[in-house]
Amino acid sequence: MDSAESQKSIIALDGWLRTAPGAYVRAWEQASLDELTADIFGFNALQVGVPQIDALAANRMPHKWQAATHTSSAEQLADVEGGRQVAVALDFADLPFASQSLDLVVLPHVLEFAEEPHQVLREVERVLIPGGQLIICGFNPASLWGARQYTGRAIRNPYLPAEGEFISMPRMKDWLKLLNLAPARTSYGCYAPAYRSAHWLQRSRFMERAGQRWWPYFGAVYIVQAVKRVKGMTLVGPAWNKKKAKAPQAVPATNRK
Repeated sequence: MDSAESQKSIIALDGWLRTAPGAYVRAWEQASLDELTADIFGFNALQVGVPQIDALAANRMPHKWQAATHTSSAEQLADVEGGRQVAVALDFADLPFASQSLDLVVLPHVLEFAEEPHQVLREVERVLIPGGQLIICGFNPASLWGARQYTGRAIRNPYLPAEGEFISMPRMKDWLKLLNLAPARTSYGCYAPAYRSAHWLQRSRFMERAGQRWWPYFGAVYIVQAVKRVKGMTLVGPAWNKKKAKAPQAVPATNRK
C-alpha cells in the first residue's frame, strides 16, 4: 500500500465510521476506552487518528494530544473535545514527539490502515516511557464480520472498508512482544451479525451478553492493552509519587535525526 492508497483508506474508514455499523462500533469502543483509560495515570497522553472517537475523554492526565493526518477534515478535528491539543502528524510512522516522553498512546484502527504498521508500532515504542501503556483497537478477522468481509471482497461488496488489512489477535500479540510491549489485557465486543441497518443492529443487542458468555473471542472488534517493558529495569512504583518527580515535556522532537 503506497502513501496515496494509505490516505484513501483513512478517508474510507472515516466515512464508514459514520454509518450505522460504524456508530455501533464507536459506541462500544468509547465505553470500553473510557473504562480502560480512567485509571491510567501520568502526564502526557496521545491519541493517534480517528478523531470521531474521544479515546482520552475519561483520562485525567494534564497534557492530552490528538494526532491526525492532513486528510482529516476540519469537521473531524472539530470533534476533538476536552481541551486537547491537536498535533498534526503527516506520517504516523514518524511521530513529532521526543523519545520516552509519553505515558499513554491509543491507536484506534490505525495499524490495519497504515502503510507501514510495524514502523508505527516502533515509533510508539520509541515515544513511550518505560512502563508506558499502549491501547490498540482493531477489527477481528475471526468473527462474523470478518467472514462477511472475506466473502464480500470476493463479490466486490465488502462490509468493512476494503482497504483495511485486519490483524488477528495472536498476530498482534506477536508484534507487540517483539518490541517489548507486553500485552496486559484484551477485550472483545460487537457480536451482532453484519447488518447495515441501525434497526437490525439494535434488535441484535441481546447478542452482546450471549457473545461475551459463549463465544467471547469472536467479537467483531477487539481492544488490547500493552505495557512497555525495558530489559534490566524494575519499576518499583509510580514516578509521580516521588517528591522530586517532574513531568516530562512532550514537545515536538524537531532536532531528532
